[in-house]
Amino acid sequence: MNKAYLLTGGNEGDRYLNMQQARTNIELICGRLLQVSSLYETAPWGKTDQPDFLNQVLLIETKWSPRELLKAILHLEEKGGRIRTVKNAPRTIDIDILFYGQMVIEEPGLSIPHPRIADRRFVLEPLNEISPGYEHPVLHKTIHQLLLECTDQLAVKKIR
Repeated sequence: MNKAYLLTGGNEGDRYLNMQQARTNIELICGRLLQVSSLYETAPWGKTDQPDFLNQVLLIETKWSPRELLKAILHLEEKGGRIRTVKNAPRTIDIDILFYGQMVIEEPGLSIPHPRIADRRFVLEPLNEISPGYEHPVLHKTIHQLLLECTDQLAVKKIR
């Protein structure tokens, strides 16, 4: 079994229900939930003229390979009502693979670790809550160190 960190988020429809359904479906399809961060309300990143997001980090144990996990996640996003239009557009649910063990993968359509982890406070805050000492396999810094160094000033508020 492998461990993977996932980031879930969304800002359309019933955000709380969408996040709950994503967690449930991830556990049913992708693997057992080992840790779940609090929910965080976060300002939109990139395209700012849209509602705030809810975000959460999940640590799962999975039997799937990284590519199989990505395929399952894309299916869950579609099942959750995600329609891909333009980059950073509003969405019902978004699921990203942040880390997959200590693997480093750079393939078309799959980059692990997620290439923008260190630049995004909305990723680092919930990740720091559950795994502050986890070391980024490329940057060789802990999540806590990356959070302290993060220059992103967008609002990230723990809500529960």
